[in-house]
Amino acid sequence: MKGEKIRFAIVGLGHIGKRHAGILSVIPEAELVALIDVLPIPEADQARYQVPCFSSLDSFFQSGLEADVISVTVPNGLHAEIACRCLDAGFHVVVEKPLAISSGDAEGILACARRNQRNVFAVMQNRYSSPSRWLKQLIDEEKLGQIYTVQVNCYWNRDERYYTPGSWHGSMELDGGVLFTQFSHFIDMLYWLMGDIHNIDARFVAHRNHHLTDFEDGGFVRFDFGNGAIGLFNFSTAVWGRNMESSLTIIAEDGSVKIGGQYMESVEFCHIRNYLMPEELRSHPAGTSDNHRHFFENVIDVLKGRSIATVLPEDGVRVVNIIERIYASAVRPSRRSASDPSNTQ
Repeated sequence: MKGEKIRFAIVGLGHIGKRHAGILSVIPEAELVALIDVLPIPEADQARYQVPCFSSLDSFFQSGLEADVISVTVPNGLHAEIACRCLDAGFHVVVEKPLAISSGDAEGILACARRNQRNVFAVMQNRYSSPSRWLKQLIDEEKLGQIYTVQVNCYWNRDERYYTPGSWHGSMELDGGVLFTQFSHFIDMLYWLMGDIHNIDARFVAHRNHHLTDFEDGGFVRFDFGNGAIGLFNFSTAVWGRNMESSLTIIAEDGSVKIGGQYMESVEFCHIRNYLMPEELRSHPAGTSDNHRHFFENVIDVLKGRSIATVLPEDGVRVVNIIERIYASAVRPSRRSASDPSNTQ
């Protein structure tokens, strides 16, 4: 593969699948070779990408079309089934977050990859943002001293424009919940920066303005890290109109730091003993689309033998396991509809 382009097919051409397609179309060492979706692929997308389109994995497999990697961007609850089918067929796989919506399914993907001697790449692209890489370096080099508290706030909008009737969004079986679908990237950030968590105490918020979901739309989670730091994770998808913020704040012995914005794309506060923040972080870094490009470039580097994976598949499994443990520890409120006049929460 060293002198060749890496050939990608995409299964699932929803919002994220189209993002993958757009990025792969402009990376010099990548070649988009096929689109696969059970729903008819719009003529505009066929004209834009000009690659063969298939209505099922079976028809793609039977076509004999050559590819190296299949990018899995189907609903969450189908990730494990589709990824394992692709691995068994001899392809490497990219799996959008979350890797799966159960630890058993996530571990099953890894077992399938080992059996077939193929690679699994878990999409956790927020690790590639400039503030995230800078914060990781600060922690690894112990610039902050002992860390006392790490707090993540994720306040997003997901309303009837997102939870439309008939969509997989909001389904426990296919969606899994907001910690999987909306906020697993930020659980990954906590794990990547600080390691695993324990002593989890979670409180979930009842439906406020979501009537089409099988799960709660917000909550408050307190936990401990292995180094003694306290962690706090506050989240909601009930923000009116548009996303408000995703932020991560660290209070430590030798300073305090906050990264924020909608996707933790900017440094909002930095005050560290005997330290000056790099000038390039004072400007507004690129957003998540650019992070996806860095992710795919790492996939290509790995397959060409030039690098190791920035996100190990085991990391994807661990994030799923952390989310499972948060859900298992949660105290849940009444599931009564917000339209019920007896619901006074």
